[in-house]
Amino acid sequence: MVRSELREHIFKMLFQAEFHAMEEMPEHLRLYFENLTQAREEDLSYIRDKYQAVLEKIKEIDALLNEKTTGWKTGRMNKVDLTILRLAVYEILWDEEVPHGVAINEAVELAKRFSGEDAPSFVNGVLAKFV
Repeated sequence: MVRSELREHIFKMLFQAEFHAMEEMPEHLRLYFENLTQAREEDLSYIRDKYQAVLEKIKEIDALLNEKTTGWKTGRMNKVDLTILRLAVYEILWDEEVPHGVAINEAVELAKRFSGEDAPSFVNGVLAKFV
């Protein structure tokens, strides 16, 4: 899989975590992976590792988002946009393999695919404050 596909799967797993108890997520992850029949083991490992890494930083990422945004605290953001932002902020601040421009561009593309009409510009504007 290419990185944008992997990122989309990570986004989907992080989005699920918004609606399920953390102790349920290993089972959801297992079921999700069962449906990724074309994925290689290294793809599954990449998805699992980055998903886990983002989850470990959620509180810190949310605090940073709350500092950088005006009028749109994390509690007020829709869950799709918040999930996209969390993943992108993680990539910008902690994933040295992902250039900042790529993290922002991929986040905007996710917003175009999965969120509302104003989401791409919102996501782009928030993430611009991190670089």
